[in-house]
Amino acid sequence: MDKDEVLATCMKHNFWTWSAQNHAHPIAVERAEGVYFWDMDGKRYLDFNSMVMCANVGHGEPRIRQAMIEQIETLTFAGPHMATLPRARICQKLLEIVPAGLEKFLFTLGGADANENAVKLARGYTGKFKILSQYRSYHGATFGALALTGDPRRTSWEPGVMPGVVHFSGPYRYRSALHASGEVISDEQLCRDYLHHLENIIRFEGPETIAGILMESVTGTNGVLIPPDGYLAGVRALCDRYHICLILDEVMAGFGRTGKWFACQHWGVTPDIMTMAKGLTGAYAPLGAVAMKAEVAAAYNEKVYQGGLTFNGHPVSLAAAIATIQMMQDDHIVDRAAQTGQVFAQELKQLMEKHPCIGEARSIGLFGAIELVKNRSSREPLADYNASSPTIKTLVNDLESAGLYIHAHWNVLLLIPPLIIRPEELREGFALIDKALTKVDHEIVKLNM
Repeated sequence: MDKDEVLATCMKHNFWTWSAQNHAHPIAVERAEGVYFWDMDGKRYLDFNSMVMCANVGHGEPRIRQAMIEQIETLTFAGPHMATLPRARICQKLLEIVPAGLEKFLFTLGGADANENAVKLARGYTGKFKILSQYRSYHGATFGALALTGDPRRTSWEPGVMPGVVHFSGPYRYRSALHASGEVISDEQLCRDYLHHLENIIRFEGPETIAGILMESVTGTNGVLIPPDGYLAGVRALCDRYHICLILDEVMAGFGRTGKWFACQHWGVTPDIMTMAKGLTGAYAPLGAVAMKAEVAAAYNEKVYQGGLTFNGHPVSLAAAIATIQMMQDDHIVDRAAQTGQVFAQELKQLMEKHPCIGEARSIGLFGAIELVKNRSSREPLADYNASSPTIKTLVNDLESAGLYIHAHWNVLLLIPPLIIRPEELREGFALIDKALTKVDHEIVKLNM
């Protein structure tokens, strides 16, 4: 098939997610290598979104491909009730990198079903029902995971989502729900006020009804919101005080994205349950996992866990995960992400200093966001909550035309490149963003006239 036939066939027969079907505009991708991919016309794109925030180790890594091939030649599939060499080996590899105390793993197909199984485990372990999660959050698109999600992707499907979820506000300095706009707030006060807010929610809902608090260690698509020092530890303390499971969603922030294997390790916090996916296989195969403390798993020593998946622990996906973790260890990818993250932060700072359309730029490791505004003083966003704008759409289209693949969520430009990216490749991407934002600067002058 040529490009036109591929596009025509896909547009006619493929159902596009997160899209109005008549307004989907897919790129006809042909191949990918390193931090780049090429379309069927031969145009090269620098991948600044790791495809879907998951290609952490880059594209076309031969060691991972070879591991998958060898597994296919040895054992293509074994049922979820069977012990296999890859199942044993992935457990050993995960024990090397997860926070100490997480000892047992339930394998899933991705992040959404990992989060749903985490909820089941917490409810069964505690004998309680409610789950608290943050408003500015995303935890997956299945009905249970959408109920956990706090942003408007949930409200589109209400009231048919999973019951028993209560949302609360998490710390977001630039647009704090608890403070006046522009108010100067120390990290200590920000942390204290949001922990006080959460404890009030716990008391109002009744701690005897709450099975778990589920949250992203670092909020992802809702703006790369990095908690202040002390916040995660404070949530951990509240969970201990009220006998609530702490469930951390590391689906996007995990596997080196923040400069640690898992984001919660920046603050020395170990959850009771932790979910992961995306970077677990570097996007070479679908796989998710739920890591849990021994005492959570022990609740099911005699009681049957009513849950499962046909492709739980698929040998080829597990082989991809084993090879991904080994490659990351051999090549010191997590340390490299932390080091390159310093260049990343400096490039963001320079953009912030140059472009008045940037209200705030923030990052941790190679996990970054640029918040675009009409006016720095008023902080009016360049696109409304749960909406885009002509200026944002033009910006993303201009960057794509220039060969930079990037994602915007409302008024926030997300910067999530593969962790193998070199400083010169980072600067290549930032130079394209710099040029495109100059056009946005001119636009906001008109908007403010």
